[in-house]
Amino acid sequence: MKKILLLSDTHSHLDDAILKYVNQADEVWHAGDIGNLEITDTIKELKPLRAVYGNIDDEKARLEFPLNNRFFCEGVDVWITHIGGYPDKYNQAIRAEITKNPPKLFICGHSHILKVQFDKKLNLLHMNPGACGKYGFHHVRTMLRFEIDGDKIQSLEVIELGKK
Repeated sequence: MKKILLLSDTHSHLDDAILKYVNQADEVWHAGDIGNLEITDTIKELKPLRAVYGNIDDEKARLEFPLNNRFFCEGVDVWITHIGGYPDKYNQAIRAEITKNPPKLFICGHSHILKVQFDKKLNLLHMNPGACGKYGFHHVRTMLRFEIDGDKIQSLEVIELGKK
């Protein structure tokens, strides 16, 4: 079993509130718009990190992290990208691939809107953790925490970090 902390849209912001949850996780996943790579360097010193770059990220981030990160965590096929869209409105750049070969868990960021939704057509769970940074139109900083046990995604929690 793995305890996952899912965050996105840090926009160069990392504070003790975020780090408290990083320390409680087995792995941290970042769905893009990292900002300064000191963010991911700090997280990597504490826990294993899987990440993608986002639209605000520079060439250094794009050299270190992929646009799409598809992998297995235990028995769960996971796909992380920054601009992914939502069920029935997936980003055109990935629509054909996600329809042809859907993962069990699809994760994106970008919108700064926390949303968890099951896609009945593709039989996948869609997650967007919202934004935990202080830049953007969101009012409350959010992340998600969950467990993967074999092929099960369980114990999903919304973490609110307060107003930005």
